Amino acid sequence: MATKDKPPADMNFNRRNFLKSAGVAGLAETVIRGESAEAQSGPAVAGPGETPVRLNVNGKNIDLMIEPRVTLLDALRTRANLTGNKRGCDRGACGACTMLVDGHTVYSCSTLAIEVQGKQIRTVDGLANGSELHPVQQAFCEKDALMCGFCTPGFIMASVGLLEKNPNPTPEQIRKGLDGNICRCGTFTRIFEAVSSVKGGSRA
Repeated sequence: MATKDKPPADMNFNRRNFLKSAGVAGLAETVIRGESAEAQSGPAVAGPGETPVRLNVNGKNIDLMIEPRVTLLDALRTRANLTGNKRGCDRGACGACTMLVDGHTVYSCSTLAIEVQGKQIRTVDGLANGSELHPVQQAFCEKDALMCGFCTPGFIMASVGLLEKNPNPTPEQIRKGLDGNICRCGTFTRIFEAVSSVKGGSRA
C-alpha cells in the first residue's frame, strides 16, 4: 500500500509559520527604512559633549557651553553665577528653585536649559531695580515672611507669577497658587499675608 513520505523536521512549514515569518521580515524592512530616512532628514543631534546654548535671563542674553543634560538651575547657578534660586529637593517637589519661563512657573531643577532657549526666563536675581525691591520682595520683608530663607526665592517667584496673572487673588487662590512650594520652617501664614498685602499693587 502506497504511503506518503513525511517531510523532514526542518521542512515542517504551515501557513501560520509562513505568515509570521513574512510579517516579521516586512516589519524589519519598514523599521530599517524608517531609521534610514530619519537619519537623513531628522534634526541634528546635540551632545553628548558641551554644546552652545543661549538663554535670555532677566532681559539679557547669556551664552553658555553646556551638555544637553544640564538643568536650567545648574546652568544659571554654576555657569552664570545667578545663585538666587536654590536647590532644595532636586526632584521638582519643594519649589525652592522656582523660576518664571514665559510667565509660567517652572521647577528649574527639572527643566533642561537647552529646552528653554528663545524663551523669557526670570529669576529672583532680576526682580529688584537697583536697591529698590520688587513689591513682593518688600512685602516679604515687611510681613516677616521668612525664617531660614532657603525657600524664600521660590516662594517669591511663585508669588510674582500668581500676582501677574491675578492681581487681586482671594485667600483660596493664593493658597492654590503657592501649593507647589514648601516652607519647612512653617511660615505659611506670614507668606500668605505678604502676598495678600500686595494685591493690586505695581508689578514693575
